[in-house]
Amino acid sequence: MFKKLRGCVYVKQSCFIVRVVMLLVLFSLCVLFTRCANTASAGYSLGSARLSEKSLYKLDIEWPRFPRHFTGQVFAVAVDPVSNIVYVAQRGESVPKILLFTEDGYFLQAWNTTTIEMPHGIFAATNSSATSLWVTDVGNGKYGHTIKQYSPSGELLRTLGTPGHPGSSLDPLQFDQPAEVYVSSKGEVYIVDGDGGLNNRLIKLDLGFGVAWMKGEKGDKPSQFYIPHSVTEDNVGRIWVADRGNMRLQAFDVETGQWIGAWTSCFTDDGPSSVRLTYDNKFFVVAQLKINRVLFLSVPPIGDIGVCNIADTIQLADDVKPHLVDVNRKTGAIYIAEIGAQQAQKFVPNTGK
Repeated sequence: MFKKLRGCVYVKQSCFIVRVVMLLVLFSLCVLFTRCANTASAGYSLGSARLSEKSLYKLDIEWPRFPRHFTGQVFAVAVDPVSNIVYVAQRGESVPKILLFTEDGYFLQAWNTTTIEMPHGIFAATNSSATSLWVTDVGNGKYGHTIKQYSPSGELLRTLGTPGHPGSSLDPLQFDQPAEVYVSSKGEVYIVDGDGGLNNRLIKLDLGFGVAWMKGEKGDKPSQFYIPHSVTEDNVGRIWVADRGNMRLQAFDVETGQWIGAWTSCFTDDGPSSVRLTYDNKFFVVAQLKINRVLFLSVPPIGDIGVCNIADTIQLADDVKPHLVDVNRKTGAIYIAEIGAQQAQKFVPNTGK
């Protein structure tokens, strides 16, 4: 009886020790996780959902390697997948308007051009012979209210619009705070005009930069806009516009401009400020500036676009303010321009799924 009793006491003591050890291990893991979350990035909320293996993308904490080069408010990013260059547009007094980084995060150079007053959206257009950067300028000075094309070294090649003169004319072209430009693989140019100015419209330019079609006026009906802020093309012949003020995405036929449909149900808390297509053509990457969130929306098949479906989200930290995004169509990397955090961040496909 005595031996049996001693055995029971020994087992109870062993169980107690095991529990203490497990609690200590759990406590250590919590402390380690908290430290990692606090040092990973100022702009990424490392909630449990974002660390799960189901997440489509994860933060590249090593990009850029020298963030000190961000000296102003970062408004836009553009990726040249051929040369592996990432362009970053920023605003501020006495700061270079365009910064160039490698895909690995190394700083290359800055453009100190005086021909850009206030960049809003940028797009890197590539073809078989050359790469150029398109910039929408919403400044009110002598170069503003225009869309400009630059060489990779910062040489001004072309200006669309009437510099310094806001307007709504299509011949000659006039813009008022044009928000973003998108150049298709065919060389056709799509413009959303305006970021709170006179115009609320989507314009398609042909290869000769003549107006192919135009859609829009201020309103909330089909083909109307209120602050059209971003534009992109999918892989089945549709143009998508982030109709920010109306809190919806609108889709149009790429050839005719005919209205196809709109998504509203995913934007009850905040409108879309940016839209891009992932490299595998499966999802739209949509930024929501006010609530610091990036959505991944499933791309619908040809035909009726139906309703939007959220496949994944990235919840950024408070006051990061994601403005515009771009995607490397070769590597899949996503770059986010963050006004509030005054930085750009890179997210890569989560291959550990």
